[in-house]
Amino acid sequence: MRGKLITLEGIDGSGKSTIAKRLSKNPKIQAYSPIFTREPTRNTLTGKAVEKAIGSNTDQLAELFLFTADHAEHVAKLVGPALKSGKTVISDRYSDSRYAYQGITLKNRIKDPLAWVRDLHRGWTIVPDLTLLFDISPKTAIERCGNRGDKTKFEKIEFLAGVKDIFHTLAAEEPKRFVLIDAARPAAEVEAEVVEIILEFLER
Repeated sequence: MRGKLITLEGIDGSGKSTIAKRLSKNPKIQAYSPIFTREPTRNTLTGKAVEKAIGSNTDQLAELFLFTADHAEHVAKLVGPALKSGKTVISDRYSDSRYAYQGITLKNRIKDPLAWVRDLHRGWTIVPDLTLLFDISPKTAIERCGNRGDKTKFEKIEFLAGVKDIFHTLAAEEPKRFVLIDAARPAAEVEAEVVEIILEFLER
């Protein structure tokens, strides 16, 4: 029986990585022995290349292909085999982050970048079974992030607003896969709701 792929998505500062760490220690979730992972991947050739690109002035299109290569490696070496063996996989970021972020960064380079980036993945990626979208205002997210990155506060808010819009577009297209989470609440409250949603999903 094929395992389940659960992904955590949201703009920077939404708190999804914090919740991912809390889930990895939550006894109710651990009862299912899930594999926790993330994108970009850690300690892999492709993941290290992505991390270097993020911290440099790498061309936006080149950066996309690095992210996509890392995703391909992730799917081939970890996600695919784990699901095939019946395991549950929980990933902090996955393909939807690429669609949302590169859908904005490439808007002046490519016509309809969202569709173009999605087409790059068509036929070989594995679509998640459940995606939890951590929803938060860009302003609140920026306040949480502090001075991360080199954009001005206005530029960051404008950028994240565009990313959030794409996430909502994706969620509207697949309402059975996406569940919106109010991420502005305290982490304990968010964790409790996320745990409840995941357990209900796995117990179906």
